[in-house]
Amino acid sequence: MAKNFAPRVSKKERKTVSLADRLDHDIFKISDDKLLKGAKLEEVSLKNINVKEQVRTKFDDKSLKDLAENIKANGLIQPLVVHRENGLLTLICGERRYRAMTSIDMKKAPCFILDDKSDEELMAIQFSENSSREELHYIDKADGIYAYKKSTDASERKIQAALGISKSEVHRSILLGKLPKELREAAKVFDIEKYVLLEFGALEEGPMQKMIFEKIKNGEIRKRTELRKLLKGTVVPGRVKGVSKKTVKKKSAPSANEFIKAMREKTKDLNLDKDMKDLLKTLVKDAKTEIKKTSKKATHPND
Repeated sequence: MAKNFAPRVSKKERKTVSLADRLDHDIFKISDDKLLKGAKLEEVSLKNINVKEQVRTKFDDKSLKDLAENIKANGLIQPLVVHRENGLLTLICGERRYRAMTSIDMKKAPCFILDDKSDEELMAIQFSENSSREELHYIDKADGIYAYKKSTDASERKIQAALGISKSEVHRSILLGKLPKELREAAKVFDIEKYVLLEFGALEEGPMQKMIFEKIKNGEIRKRTELRKLLKGTVVPGRVKGVSKKTVKKKSAPSANEFIKAMREKTKDLNLDKDMKDLLKTLVKDAKTEIKKTSKKATHPND
């Protein structure tokens, strides 16, 4: 059976509708219940929204431009989330959408307005909303988790429950959050793999760590394989924390008999006159005699 589609409407005939009037909370059932609990949906003037530092710190200009064009053509689908305190509205979630709208001179936007939320609750809401988006860099995500830990002094298990993420992710994020700012910024600028920073953080202090720090900071090491190749090919004065030193098998020096055997083989390949060959044979014979004497003394020291 053929499907029936609504007739096409030209741009001139399309009507502009207020999303604030049309949006229903049922549309956002996939959102975190904590985020929407007690929130009021209102249309807010963008100039009245105060924007503080957000979880996301890396923005792609092209993706922002694409988002702005999309909002301009279709309107804002996902409202911003703001917190109202003492009459002031502070942006909690949606800085990327906010930037896109201000770039096309939009005046108002639908917003979920939250009241009477603690700093801990707002951080959890902000992290939950932002981390669900693929564009969020792992460093921004780690900084958000580490900031939550510093603010709440919560254990990793409590952070796991509050933010709805795995304990291993909490642990790794805290390790990343503790790294020097230069490395965290370099990770975003040079698109450095997460495990490069994690394995750097496990190195003991020393010349090797300082050298690797500079290489990561300058974008010379971006992949885990590059770091491991460097560590494998260099004598590392400081070993990795928590990892036992592996016994390095040193190539033993050749035995006396092996040395004599090698001398005999080598003399075969040399173009020597008869006198030189006789001299070498005598030296080999004398060396063999001395080896036997030394071996006998070692075996029977009291003889």
